[in-house]
Amino acid sequence: MASQITNFQCPACTGPLHFEGASGNLACDYCGSHFTVQEIEALYGEKIDQAAQAAPAEEPVESPVEGWDWPENGSWDAEQAHLKSYSCPSCGAELICDETTVATSCPYCGNPTVVPAQFQGMLKPDYILPFKLDKEAAVRALKKYYQGKKLLPKSFRSDNHIEEVKGVYVPFWLFDGEADADMEFAATQVRVYSNGRERVTETDHFRVRRAGTVAFENIPVDASRQMPDAHMDAIETFDYADLKPFSAAYLPGYYANKYDVEVEECEKRANRRAANTAVQIVRNTVGGYASCVPVSQNVRLRRGRVKYALMPVWLLATRWHGKTFLFSMNGQTGKLIGDLPVAKDLYWSWFARIALPIAGVIAALLFL
Repeated sequence: MASQITNFQCPACTGPLHFEGASGNLACDYCGSHFTVQEIEALYGEKIDQAAQAAPAEEPVESPVEGWDWPENGSWDAEQAHLKSYSCPSCGAELICDETTVATSCPYCGNPTVVPAQFQGMLKPDYILPFKLDKEAAVRALKKYYQGKKLLPKSFRSDNHIEEVKGVYVPFWLFDGEADADMEFAATQVRVYSNGRERVTETDHFRVRRAGTVAFENIPVDASRQMPDAHMDAIETFDYADLKPFSAAYLPGYYANKYDVEVEECEKRANRRAANTAVQIVRNTVGGYASCVPVSQNVRLRRGRVKYALMPVWLLATRWHGKTFLFSMNGQTGKLIGDLPVAKDLYWSWFARIALPIAGVIAALLFL
């Protein structure tokens, strides 16, 4: 019986392979051999197909949302996530992962493992954005992130321990579309002059209208409930020039999940971003006035194509004083975000430095 999962092993020594962002090739952890993505695709393509066919195929579903330009080569499934069990082809160990897991590694033999069956009954990702930065770069970025944080407890830098650094391909929906924005503003121009005896201020009032169309491409919205939305938004943007047609050969050495947030839910976030951006762009075309206040706006969105892509994210978890702090880093650009503890004594010290002088000025003005 064919295995439902595939291990990526070095053709030279059977050691574990992992994708290297710096070289764009796959490297062996043991003998150091390098192989191109195309070579690994050719070597493991048949095994991946057999693994995908080993699982019972699910019934395809119709497009749940009207109006989008859905790809013709498949459909996306809305099945609830649940745990699944697989047998590692290398060591026979049992692997337990949830419904969304696409790539992981065997905790016993360390071999990178891909679960092609997880793509059955749904469309495979259209694109993948390969990792460019490695684990060491992520750790360096985290340490640099600590610098300049004046309210960070001093012991946090030395006493916290990085418990886990994990590279994850996070599922994203990428939305294309257009926004028609029609806005009116109440604007003023002010002229000040002297007529010899007094200073005169004249204010002219204008009604300003702007209308236009803004085209959008690849508005990203993460489609994983496991990922904090605020973190995923904060580490943007991604350089889409590096998008590659999806291949499982980019997955070895990383974790990967398939989506578990449907297009309809993500569409709402994409719509808000498109509408807010269109309004800001139109607002920025109004210049040369002393003041400009929007009085009405109408934004109409038009749907375009929606794509499914896996994007590179490093997740770093640190532990300090019994609490876990999660940080997320863009695996392509290095942009990092996360929550840091605040030293209460430093906070109140800085507050006193700022608040007391202001209070003194206010008191002086009141008693003049």
